[in-house]
Amino acid sequence: MKLISWNVNGLRAVVKKGNWGDIWEHSPDILGLQEIKSTKDQLPEEVVNVPGYFSYFNSPTEKKGYSGVALYSRVEPEQVEYGIGIPEFDVEGRVITAHYKDFVLLNIYFPNGGQGPHRIAYKLRFYEAFLKHIETLRGLGKGIIFCGDINTAHEEIDLARPKENEGNTGFLPEEREWLDEVIAAGYIDTFRHLNPEKVVYTYWDLFTRARDRNVGWRIDYFFISPDLLPRLKNAFVLSSVFGSDHCPLGIELS
Repeated sequence: MKLISWNVNGLRAVVKKGNWGDIWEHSPDILGLQEIKSTKDQLPEEVVNVPGYFSYFNSPTEKKGYSGVALYSRVEPEQVEYGIGIPEFDVEGRVITAHYKDFVLLNIYFPNGGQGPHRIAYKLRFYEAFLKHIETLRGLGKGIIFCGDINTAHEEIDLARPKENEGNTGFLPEEREWLDEVIAAGYIDTFRHLNPEKVVYTYWDLFTRARDRNVGWRIDYFFISPDLLPRLKNAFVLSSVFGSDHCPLGIELS
């Protein structure tokens, strides 16, 4: 089973650039998109209804052209939920949860703290609420998979210029400490688990053409609960797929 995650930074923009078909060449069984910046009714038919897939969309209820997530699945989930049950987060359309027979998958666009202290505080509240939420889901007795743009690089290996960014959101100690909490709770950063010393990035700043120089950040992740670790066969980054300031990443499960 192949699962792929991609922050598209505007789904309609990806379509317009001609990159929409590129991701489907990798034949995902499940595809999670973040930052789609559109509602379902704004999307072309070929995006809403992809042959062979069930599709689900969650967009902000108040702010248009912002945030939003989408999920495509070959197998119809047993249940699909939107949000985490907390209004201050759910209005931003950041989470889709799909329940399958033996695992629960959460596709998330985590908040960015770049608009000032109030958004950093919001991001940290979301982090803590999300960890409590998945721990509750874990009590259902199924494996947990969560993927998406977490908007934080965990360790120095995960960004090109760690010293220069120690005081910037995306690499603040309190943001990185939350990832420590996630790992302490038993969740596994799949790419780093299989590639402990490999330097790869999933995001590059567009304005400075950072991708051309590979001055990037690894801020997109697939985490799994430990019961799913025996099924983990591969974790990869699709750096050759363009159309966004992020590239896709994925895992393969047996």
